[in-house]
Amino acid sequence: MKNTLTSLAVVATMLTAPAAFAADKMLLKTPIAFSTALPGLGSPIPRVAEQLDLMSGGTLRMKVYEPGKLVPPFEILDAVSSGKINSGYTTAGYWAGKIPAAPLFSAVPFGPEAGEYMAWLYYGNGMTLYQEMYDQAGYNVHVMPCAIIAPETSGWFAKEINTPEDLKGLKMRFFGLGGKVMQKLGVATSLLPGGEIFPALEKGAIDATEFSMPAIDARLGFHKLVKFNYFPGWHQQATVFELMINKDVWNEASEQHKAIIDNACKASVTDSYAEGEAIQHAALIDNVENNGVQMRQWSDEMLDTFRATWEEVAAEEAAGDEFFNKVLTDMNEFRDGYKIWKENAFLPRK
Repeated sequence: MKNTLTSLAVVATMLTAPAAFAADKMLLKTPIAFSTALPGLGSPIPRVAEQLDLMSGGTLRMKVYEPGKLVPPFEILDAVSSGKINSGYTTAGYWAGKIPAAPLFSAVPFGPEAGEYMAWLYYGNGMTLYQEMYDQAGYNVHVMPCAIIAPETSGWFAKEINTPEDLKGLKMRFFGLGGKVMQKLGVATSLLPGGEIFPALEKGAIDATEFSMPAIDARLGFHKLVKFNYFPGWHQQATVFELMINKDVWNEASEQHKAIIDNACKASVTDSYAEGEAIQHAALIDNVENNGVQMRQWSDEMLDTFRATWEEVAAEEAAGDEFFNKVLTDMNEFRDGYKIWKENAFLPRK
């Protein structure tokens, strides 16, 4: 009789467990800042959505909204924090006007490459500081990296840029801390979402632009209007993209769902990096052979100018904002240690 009761209890548990599990459902409505047609930039998040559904057995789903369909790209942070939406996919560099330190969690001029960035975020103090930044600024969000790309191009210009003087007076779309460098060099910068850049170039509202990697820029057609493409992308040696979830929603989620989201984003960081690295060479070849693009490398003089100007910007930003200084100091200390490994273990760059 005892064995029978035990068996019945096990059966009852098996029958009721699926119902209890199914009751714990979560739907993330996720507006994004980058079109899903842009490889490595917008393409990672639909794959995250697919994995969330598969790994959770359908109890955790994500509905992705293309840029502007639910919330404009530059309003995602406020919308997630207020609870207007429960999640969003974007990049922290867009919040520079609200939080001075935010660009440090997106892309840093002459900063860490992707592997080093990930090391600092996951195994240094990066993630703790990342969340602290939003908490301290009063934003009710939980944040996690959910994609990363390698270096971008340094920009698209209508004419050759040979000296710092050639930059003066240009009107250029530019992102993040690199934009502050360009401003110091006499460039009038503006930050436009990806979909607005081509029309701005076409109408003459801007003379030049930077946006992302060659294969991504190709989708936006910059090569049709401006033919000089410069490298290396000193301003963005790596760029991190974030998934933000309203903190109340995150705190109420089950531990299982939290783990699934966290691991799906970590997998996406790997996948987005691999995708971006795999497709750039074909875009470069196509630009030169079929699109009439002239690829240029910055001279040592120009790179020295950019670096020196960045050091001025970094010092000014650190002096003007305590938390910016805290993050940059921590990042630089980590990089000083990493440099010992990098200089000994990696092949010399030619």
